[in-house]
Amino acid sequence: MYNHSAARAYQDASSHAGSPREREAALLIKAAAKLQKTKSADTTPAQLDEALTFNRKIWTLFVGELMSEDHEMPKELRQNLVNLGIFTFNHTLRIMTDPKSATVDSLININRNIAEGLRADG
Repeated sequence: MYNHSAARAYQDASSHAGSPREREAALLIKAAAKLQKTKSADTTPAQLDEALTFNRKIWTLFVGELMSEDHEMPKELRQNLVNLGIFTFNHTLRIMTDPKSATVDSLININRNIAEGLRADG
C-alpha cells in the first residue's frame, strides 16, 4: 500500500506537467532533490527517513504500474525498471538499517537518469 503523500505528489505533478512521462520524471526529480538534501551534515534521522520513504513510495507506485501486463512499455524494458525498483527498495532498507554504511548517491543517480530518459522519450 502506498502513502497518501506519494499519491498526493503524483496528483500535484499531474496538474503541473503534461504527459504521464513528464509527471513521472518530475516525481523522480523531486525525490532526488529530497535525497540530495539529506547529504547535508545537519540532516536529522527523521529527515533522512522522510526522504527515503518518499522515494520508496514513488518507486512502489512505478513498480506497481510496470507489473501490469497491458502496460504499453516493452516487457524487457519494464523488467529492467522493475529490477531497478527492487534495487532501490533493498538499498533503502540498507540505509534505513545502518545509515553510516550506505549513501543515498546511487538512489539520486538512478532517479535523475530515469527522469532524464523519461523526458527524452516524452
